Amino acid sequence: MSGSTKTMTVLTCAALVLTTAYTVALGSSGWLWFAWIVLGVATIGLAASDSAPPSAPRRRPPPGPSRP
Repeated sequence: MSGSTKTMTVLTCAALVLTTAYTVALGSSGWLWFAWIVLGVATIGLAASDSAPPSAPRRRPPPGPSRP
């Protein structure tokens, strides 16, 4: 996992804690939870793309006889 993925994961967890604290103290906010879900999905997408193996460059076919 790269540094940016770890940072976004920590921020997503912190946002979950803050969203939960806000909900407990002041009541539920649908938009706040929706924003946290969007952030969570973006974090999952970043982690998935970061952990994917890099694609190898395509090999050129071996040179063969030229066609007339």
